[in-house]
Amino acid sequence: MGIGGSDMYRQQILDHYKNPRNYGEIEDATFTHVGENPMCGDTIEMDVVLDDDEETIEAVAFRGDGCAISQASASMLSEQLQGTSIEELREMDRDDITEMLGVDISPMRIKCAVLAEKVAQDGAEIYFGEKDLDKTRTESDDPDVPE
Repeated sequence: MGIGGSDMYRQQILDHYKNPRNYGEIEDATFTHVGENPMCGDTIEMDVVLDDDEETIEAVAFRGDGCAISQASASMLSEQLQGTSIEELREMDRDDITEMLGVDISPMRIKCAVLAEKVAQDGAEIYFGEKDLDKTRTESDDPDVPE
C-alpha cells in the first residue's frame, strides 16, 4: 500500500476504505467539486453544505473510486470537516492529512492522500469566486503536492 505506521492506523484506513463514511450525494449542496489523480486513477467528487453565514461546514458527502488511501482519506476528511470553518479548510495542508491518516505516506502515494483535501479546498475557492477551475488534478504545479 505504500504506507508505514502502526497496525491500528492501517486497520483504520482499511475500515474507512471498506466502509466509507458520508459516501453518497447531497442533493442541495452549497457546492460540489470533482478531482482526479491520473497517476493512480483516483477520482473524488465532494458535496459540501455551508451554514447560513457561509462560514461553517455543516455537511460533507463524497463519492468516487480509487485506491485505499484516496478513498479512506476522503472518508476520514468528510467526518473531520463537519463543524469546521471554511478558514480551517483553507489552512489545511499535507501534514494535516498525514496526521489524520496516522501513517507515513510514501512520496508516490501522497497525491492519493491529499486528493480529497484539494478537492474540498478548490471547491470552496471556486464557490467564493477566488478560482476558476473545472476539475482538480493532483499533477498540477501546486508546491504542496510533490511530483
